[in-house]
Amino acid sequence: MNALLNSSYAPDNLWGEALLTACFLQNRIPHRRTGKTPYELWKGYVPNLKYLRVWGCLAKVLLPDPKKRKIGPKTSDCMFIGYAERSAAYRFLVLKSSVIDCNTIVETKNAEFFENIFPLKSSINTSSTQPSPLETSSEHMFEDLRRSKRQRKETSFGSDFYTYLVENDPISFSEAISSSDAIFWKEAIRIEIDSINENNTWTLVDLPKGAKPIGCKWIFKRKYNPDGSIEKYKARLVAKGFTQKQDIDFFDTFAPVARISSIRVLIALASIHRLVIHQMDVKTAFLNGELEEEIYMTQPEGCEVPGQENKVCRLLKSLYGLKQAPKQWHEKFDQVLLNDGFSSSSADKCVYTKSMNDDCVIICLYVDDMLIFVVRKGDSILLSQRHYVERLLKKFDYYDCKYVTTPYDVNSQLKQNKGDSLAQSQYAQIIGSLLHLMNFSRPDIAYAVSRLSRYTHCPNQDHWEALARLMRYLRGTMDYGIEYSGFPAVLEGYSDANWISDSDETKSTSYYVFTLGGGAISWRSVRQSIIARSTMESEFVALEMTSTEAEWLRNFLANIPLGMKPTPSVSIHCDNQSAIAIAKNKSYNGKNRHIQLRHNIVKKLLKDGTISINYVKSEGNLADPLTKPLGRKMIYETSRGMGLKPIENKQVMVT
Repeated sequence: MNALLNSSYAPDNLWGEALLTACFLQNRIPHRRTGKTPYELWKGYVPNLKYLRVWGCLAKVLLPDPKKRKIGPKTSDCMFIGYAERSAAYRFLVLKSSVIDCNTIVETKNAEFFENIFPLKSSINTSSTQPSPLETSSEHMFEDLRRSKRQRKETSFGSDFYTYLVENDPISFSEAISSSDAIFWKEAIRIEIDSINENNTWTLVDLPKGAKPIGCKWIFKRKYNPDGSIEKYKARLVAKGFTQKQDIDFFDTFAPVARISSIRVLIALASIHRLVIHQMDVKTAFLNGELEEEIYMTQPEGCEVPGQENKVCRLLKSLYGLKQAPKQWHEKFDQVLLNDGFSSSSADKCVYTKSMNDDCVIICLYVDDMLIFVVRKGDSILLSQRHYVERLLKKFDYYDCKYVTTPYDVNSQLKQNKGDSLAQSQYAQIIGSLLHLMNFSRPDIAYAVSRLSRYTHCPNQDHWEALARLMRYLRGTMDYGIEYSGFPAVLEGYSDANWISDSDETKSTSYYVFTLGGGAISWRSVRQSIIARSTMESEFVALEMTSTEAEWLRNFLANIPLGMKPTPSVSIHCDNQSAIAIAKNKSYNGKNRHIQLRHNIVKKLLKDGTISINYVKSEGNLADPLTKPLGRKMIYETSRGMGLKPIENKQVMVT
């Protein structure tokens, strides 16, 4: 491993790739006792060594270009770092590319190697100067360039090769205070330290004998306004809680978090009852929790007390990053609100209500952010993530693409890839960002994201083209958000399922969506745990999942003072008459004897009056776009049914 790193001038944080390659090579070296390689003893045949390459050398790699540019370079400069585990491909670290982000790891066989050139060699012990352009891509010219005496900027390879966030914030204290925004970051650090001191979070003491302090780290983040402008610069001191030991430094860590469905239900109720919503961030929330354990921490970087540099911080209050910090903060918050006359919901422990004559106050806690609902007249509310979509498109270079009107091609037949993986790391980054968007405010892309996420481990060109289409759809619907107009003020659910849609599928997928106040408040797409034998069975299993969510939503509304009393049954719409008939029929039927008994909770909820099931045509089923690709007209109509509309002059909630 050390030989690979030293000979290629690679940074130490590539030790993992070097170790895997070393193991790969050791298994192909003959053993002096047997005269055979471990690979041969295990597989039964001699390994092929023709495809071995020099580790750390330069490679020109052909990567898929979603925009299919006619002009410009067709390859990317990469560094060879190993061999693919599940295919006969190579692994590369992208150094320079116009198609994919630098420091991304890709797997492919489409590469030309320059085994005498090590691209990281020229970055050692150099100072900054302007790079000169390459005039040719021949191997001879690369050798001349490598032997050049000109100095170049050092290539920075941080500990994080994968960037999953949309923002580009400083990742260290030194980077923050040396950046162009250093004056803002220094002010943010000062505010954080002042808050810590005012709250008496710690006291400086000598480290007791036998005690081991934990470290700490500065985290920097820019906060944005809905229009994309910077609201403020935020610095957070975080303890390195991963070094804590259970039953010594902490005992219990559980802390509840509000469901996103709960937040959307409250927003829908706010639109129905004309409530005003106040969103606030509790400043240094975790510092309010009181610690029960004895914990020591090193002094924060850049803020050491002069003359007491050798002392450590004895923590009196919880700090961000500690294992028990969320629990201690929630206990403190819960105690204060209960003492003030609030009551917590039995369906969601992070929702608190308080009635005062004809007025009502609702507080929803999401970690250290609060939503406060009070009685007041207002307009429609739109739940939008426009700025998030815009940053997502710009980050992955789809902002200037031509948009389409559907998220998924109805004629597309995607299959599992058994060949080389194309830009798997960036594919996973995009899918992760889309999952966040889909779960919070865009149910219209649920099917496309769910389908494309199944190929994250090994995407090919077809998967990339389908993903590019989804990004083009988002470009055309960037202004979309869920509008809660307040009507209809009735909770309704829609259930659907697809039964083995193609040859790659063995299990069906259940889908549901619930609406309240004119907008969708809860939706889900999940693979069923059984192999359904018929369309009827897959629809019945989907009904069971939908009924469970309906029961929770009904209980949640029953705990809100603004809800209807008594709470009416939840109407669930299904487009399969056989499944509805079996749910309502108590008699034994030989055709449904194979359905597991646990799915019969639908019949119990029907009998109790918790739910009611009604038939709806597929054209009117709002869960239909979550089960299969649809045409432009159906996408438009179902999106409007779920409250998805372009942003207008309304009160906007940005997530």
